[in-house]
Amino acid sequence: MTSTDGDPAVEGSFNALAAALRAGTPGDDEYQSIAQWSVRLVPGCDHASVSVLRDGKFVTLGASDDVARQIDDLEREVGEGPCLDAILEERPQHDPDITDRATWPELAQRAIAETPVRSVLAFRLIHEGAKSGALNLFGDAPNSLDEESVAQGTIMSAFASVAISMASERRRATNLAIALDTNREIGKAVGLLMAEHNIGSQQAFEILRHASQVMNRKVRELAHEIVSRSEPTT
Repeated sequence: MTSTDGDPAVEGSFNALAAALRAGTPGDDEYQSIAQWSVRLVPGCDHASVSVLRDGKFVTLGASDDVARQIDDLEREVGEGPCLDAILEERPQHDPDITDRATWPELAQRAIAETPVRSVLAFRLIHEGAKSGALNLFGDAPNSLDEESVAQGTIMSAFASVAISMASERRRATNLAIALDTNREIGKAVGLLMAEHNIGSQQAFEILRHASQVMNRKVRELAHEIVSRSEPTT
């Protein structure tokens, strides 16, 4: 294979991925995007997934297709594989041909019998300074994931770590903004109750909280209704 270093098409693809992730709205799945773009950007990669460690368990959060998810599931079943080791090791976990003296024999046996995958490669992902996940790449032909794949996958994994961190920061900022808006509306509702009933802030909030329990509705919903009713109609 020819090196992709400096390839305008590859650089353009990374720029397109960056733009897509920056333009994402809350709820967009950056893990899914990274898995799908990995198939496009890494030579020899036919399937890809992103798995993370949560509460001591490995979970697949994004996959290019069912084959990638199946390999992740097999790794969890047999307890070995490149994705599991990648989270613990700094270097890429690479077995170019699982049909020949496989690095992870139990996984290889199941993968060969149940999937088209014959070459595997995984990279550790870092999020907020912690070893939190892995970018997992799979090829259908022996040796399809070669040294060029390792080089391009290294770039992709670094890019993925940054993208995931950026998406996480964006979600936190969005959640904070929502919380501030909610608190402001609750504060307005409490103020209106204080004025209407000539009571203190604590008593007004208790009225609001009690009403939410009796009506089985969220405090912020009742607050929104109280504020909306007080606003003049045009």
